[in-house]
Amino acid sequence: MAQQQDAEGERAKMMQQRMQALQAEQQKRMAAKKYLTTGAYERLMNVRVANFELYSQLVDLIIAMAQSQRVTGQITEDQLKQILVRLTYRKESTIEFKHK
Repeated sequence: MAQQQDAEGERAKMMQQRMQALQAEQQKRMAAKKYLTTGAYERLMNVRVANFELYSQLVDLIIAMAQSQRVTGQITEDQLKQILVRLTYRKESTIEFKHK
């Protein structure tokens, strides 16, 4: 009987954590919607489907930019693309051949 109560307690904790995560996600979406144009928001949602980790980084960056007042007005789709390029930029490695 004690095991059953422990299992129910664990399930309740997991459900509570899930609910908190969903609420945090909803708050992020609302903040993103506030600072993005319609086209930019749609692109952001496409990024969310394709790469949730990148989406999370991007939303956090947008919120931080807005809070530090580096955003004037709403971010357009082109501006969002530029931010994405900066976030995902990786220098390509090159292979050099040295001839003897």
